[in-house]
Amino acid sequence: MLDRGNLATIEAMRAFNRFYTDRIGILDRAYLKADYTLAEARVVYELGARGQASAKELVRDLHIDPAYLSRIIKAFRSAELIEQTRDPEDGRSQIISLTPKGVAEYESLGELSRNQLAQILEPLGPSERETLVAGMAAITRLLDEEKRNSAPPILRPHRPGDLGWIIQSQSEFYVREFGWNDKFEALVSEVSARFLSGFNPARDYCWIAERHGVRIGSALVMDGGNDIAKLRLLYVDEAARGLGLGRLLVDQCIDFARHAGYRQISLWTNDILHAARHIYVTAGFKLVSEERHTLFGPELNGQTWTLDF
Repeated sequence: MLDRGNLATIEAMRAFNRFYTDRIGILDRAYLKADYTLAEARVVYELGARGQASAKELVRDLHIDPAYLSRIIKAFRSAELIEQTRDPEDGRSQIISLTPKGVAEYESLGELSRNQLAQILEPLGPSERETLVAGMAAITRLLDEEKRNSAPPILRPHRPGDLGWIIQSQSEFYVREFGWNDKFEALVSEVSARFLSGFNPARDYCWIAERHGVRIGSALVMDGGNDIAKLRLLYVDEAARGLGLGRLLVDQCIDFARHAGYRQISLWTNDILHAARHIYVTAGFKLVSEERHTLFGPELNGQTWTLDF
């Protein structure tokens, strides 16, 4: 049984699929008003873009039924759009490429596609087009497993807007996952404001973790006075968990605090945050105090952890 959150996401994707396929005419018998189905047009495009391909490669990359592809190839051969030669590496396979007539069809389909998209984009302003491109890039990045996992996270210092993202991302996550109230958002906002207003690069630092240009994590070190550094607002986005990013951020905080001359680094957390607590324990932090509280609505057990240098 699908949970409500997954079902809502699935229905939203189905609605988008219906809208987009209708918008660009994917289900029309004559795709782009040309005499090709979508599958036929995709075969022409792949052959034109690659120069040549085997039937096996087209089946694999286009996720097309082999028997259906065989019928397309037969029709294209009869129309003198393609030519076939024996694959020198596999005598049982044929290499398919476009004839000059096929290349002309490839170029014509490309022009029809560009004109169609130009009409769709025509009512949009520059900022709307940027939003559209960013959205398409996000869909590709999130749904293509190879691209999603190919790039390692990078860490960088904070820039304008990053603390606003920290407030929004952490507030939304903890309210959604733990039912905390807006007092938690107020606390994150207060810590972020104090960090920015009193920022001293010799004693304070903010790490922003990114992958594919998208923020996926953060951590702050702030001067807590009396030569004690405070580790604040550690966060790893759900999509980036399991990569060791939380430990990496904590290690960066410890190294910075040590080299900045602090005698100790401390943090405050809640015992229900098991993954974070595991990181603190393995990094050498010691639990020094704990207290029940209802600062964020539900009753919680707050804990203070410290690491001496």
